[in-house]
Amino acid sequence: MNGIAYVRGDATAPHGEGVKIVAHVCNDLGGWGKGFVLAVSRRWPEPEAAYRRWHRERNGNGFGLGAAQFVQVTPSVWVANLIGQRGMRRGRSGGAPVRYEAIDAALGPLAAKAAELGASVHMPRIGCGLAGGQWARVEPLIEERLVARGIPVTVYDFGA
Repeated sequence: MNGIAYVRGDATAPHGEGVKIVAHVCNDLGGWGKGFVLAVSRRWPEPEAAYRRWHRERNGNGFGLGAAQFVQVTPSVWVANLIGQRGMRRGRSGGAPVRYEAIDAALGPLAAKAAELGASVHMPRIGCGLAGGQWARVEPLIEERLVARGIPVTVYDFGA
């Protein structure tokens, strides 16, 4: 693949054949209730339940910034819960909750899982919604971690 494919549509209805992983960014507080996660939960209940359990039982299970959790939701679709956001609100300094280094770290296990499954990766512009990130900083991470390894990536911009 020659880079990231950009399409209009819903990342929870990924295009194409074969195994697909729908990736998105979660916070490190166990909160699930705004943004893209609502679309994920409308389509599949399992990722939210798994994320909440992962957070609840976080002592010693790897939950934290830079971690990734994979939840199979159909025989050919997985959801990747990537912890790339510190908290849920902008701090007093005006800083965004996004943590680029955590997104970068979580893309490593995502690449490994996609390679293991022979999967393509589908996502919204991760880290750039409620997390407050800039796509110009996230896109190169995806290109380096996924595209450079030959993993097909499609980014969905919601809308008609």
